[in-house]
Amino acid sequence: MVSIFQLYRIERKYQYLYSIGAVLLVAGTCFVFSSLIDYHIVAFLLLVTVSLAAVSFDIKPVLVAALLSALLWDLFFIPPKFSYAVTNPEDLVLLLMYFIIVLINAVLTYRIRQVEKLARQRSEKAREIQLYNTILNSLSHELRTPISTIIGASDNLQENKENLSEANKSILLSQISEAAVRLNHQVENLLNMSRLEAGQLQPKAVWVDLPELLYGLDKKAKEADTKHALRLVLQDELPMVKLDKIMLEQILFNLLTNAQAHTPDDTKIELTCHYKNGQLELTIEDNGTGFPMDERELVFDRFYRLKNTAGSGTGLGLSIVKGFTEALGGEVLLSNSSSGGALFTIRIPAAAAVNLPIYE
Repeated sequence: MVSIFQLYRIERKYQYLYSIGAVLLVAGTCFVFSSLIDYHIVAFLLLVTVSLAAVSFDIKPVLVAALLSALLWDLFFIPPKFSYAVTNPEDLVLLLMYFIIVLINAVLTYRIRQVEKLARQRSEKAREIQLYNTILNSLSHELRTPISTIIGASDNLQENKENLSEANKSILLSQISEAAVRLNHQVENLLNMSRLEAGQLQPKAVWVDLPELLYGLDKKAKEADTKHALRLVLQDELPMVKLDKIMLEQILFNLLTNAQAHTPDDTKIELTCHYKNGQLELTIEDNGTGFPMDERELVFDRFYRLKNTAGSGTGLGLSIVKGFTEALGGEVLLSNSSSGGALFTIRIPAAAAVNLPIYE
């Protein structure tokens, strides 16, 4: 059982203070209204107070609270009041039973919490092992494939350079270039994710020429993949905006490569950009098969890959999109478009410049 407020995580000295304070507060309140409250009811209220402390705190502060509650109940509530002597045998038995029950309750609650803590630790360790295996499996494929391509093509060029035609040499060089770009992309994703996890990425806002950035990105994506139809739709007279250019470019590049990697050939991909009321909005939409409803909330998790998909990838691209977007103070939304494909919407607050100063 875990406290709603997770109070057991606070320092031990404050646990003593809070547990003793709670018992004193309940006992004091009951004493003020002792003419209206039967002392048996007071025992029940003190028992509930100690039980709540047991749910929230470590064992020693709870035991102190249990002992204090029994002493206070005896001294201020059990007749005769203001004396530890108990003249009624039934009250004596009741006091002993109260003390035993409150101690057992405290110890058992603490033990249950310890068992659940151990179970959570084991579960987290199992998830870490599964994540580690996922990383290894992803990297073994995603990094080994381009490396093998580069090594194979390079060896072929070196060993058969005199027998290869110019066309074959061009093909091999093209394979090396594509594999190097793919390898670089995967390494960048791994580095970016490690920086996100470490909290080392801080946005560096600069003035960004949106058309220049987007047309450059469009060209880069088309050169990397000629099998998809990429279309760029920009608002007229887009202003320059102040944000982290590298982060924004990485966000859009990851979304574009994700769409290219996980949609059939000849799929149409459209990138749109609008700016209004201090907010930059970009959408990337395709007319592919879209995302299953039950997996939309999971696609931004690290190393998550869609079920029943043949597409490759480490599962880092979309998690980096989410991390970078949130680092810029924005949000990323995923839905299925009217055509049935995926629709990613990026909204980022950004200052715009109408007339920038000219420096000579």
